[in-house]
Amino acid sequence: MNKLSIAIIGAGKVGSALGILLQQKGYAVAAVASRTKESAQQLSRRLNCPVLSNQEAAARAELVFITTPDRSISPVAAEIAKAGGFRPGQVVTHTSGAHAAGELQGVREAGALAVSIHPLQSFAEVRAAMENLPGSYFALEGDESALPLARQVVEDLNGKWFTISAADKPVYHAAACIASNYLVSLMHFATGLYAKFGLGPKEAFEALYPLVQGTVANITKVGPTGALTGPVARGDAPTIAGHMKAFQELDPQLRELYSLLGQYTIKVALEKGSINQEQSKELTQILMHKGV
Repeated sequence: MNKLSIAIIGAGKVGSALGILLQQKGYAVAAVASRTKESAQQLSRRLNCPVLSNQEAAARAELVFITTPDRSISPVAAEIAKAGGFRPGQVVTHTSGAHAAGELQGVREAGALAVSIHPLQSFAEVRAAMENLPGSYFALEGDESALPLARQVVEDLNGKWFTISAADKPVYHAAACIASNYLVSLMHFATGLYAKFGLGPKEAFEALYPLVQGTVANITKVGPTGALTGPVARGDAPTIAGHMKAFQELDPQLRELYSLLGQYTIKVALEKGSINQEQSKELTQILMHKGV
C-alpha cells in the first residue's frame, strides 16, 4: 500500500510522536496545526513542513490525524468541516481511547471516512511516546472502509491492532485507565503508607519497586489469576483483620479503599482456586467490617 500524505492537527505528545515516526516510515507530512503556536512551530521544524490553520492542514492531506485533547476533537472536526477542509476519499482519525469515531463531527457528512486509532500506551513526553509506540497494541474502531489503512498505519509503527465497536469504547478505556492510571494511584497509596514510619517518597518507591517488578514478571508468565499471592490468596483471615484494624486507627477512608480492593481480590482467589467458599465468606465479613 502506498504511503499517504498526512496532516497532524494537535502537536502534543501523541501527535508529535506519530508525525515523526510516520515520516520516518515514508509518510509525507503535508502540514501541522495546533492551538499552541509554539508547539506547532517546534513540530514543523522537526518535520520540515508548514504550520497552517486546522482547515488548511486538513485540506492538504489524504490522512488527517486529529490528536487534540479529547474535549476538543468534536469542535475541531466540526470547525474543519464547516470550512470545507474534509472531502470524499479522505480518512480522518483521532487517537482517543474514550471516544468513538463518530466524535469526528462533519467528517462523514463531507464524504470522508472516520476511524479511531488508539494506542494502548501512556505518554509522559514526546521521546517516551516515540519509544513506547513500537510494539504497543492499538484499538481500531470506525468505518469499515477505513480499517485497512488504520491497520497499515499500526503495522508501519511496528504495533499490533485489534478492532472494537463504538459501544465498547467506554469499557475498553476504563480498563486501560485501571491498568495505567489507577496503578499509579495504587503506588501512591502504598508509598504513602510507608511514610507513616519514616520513609520518604523516593525511598518508599525504591523499596517497593522490586516487588512490583516481580509481580509484573509473574503476571507475564502465568497471567493475573495465577500470579495472585498474599494473605487473601492464602485465606489468611487473621492477617487481613490486622490490616483492617491498623487502617481504622490510621485512616478510615483508606480502610474503605483497602476493603474494596480486598473484596475484589477474593474473587480472583476463588477463580484461582486457592481459597474455598467458606474462606471467602470469612474474609468478606472481615473486609466489610463485620469481623473487626
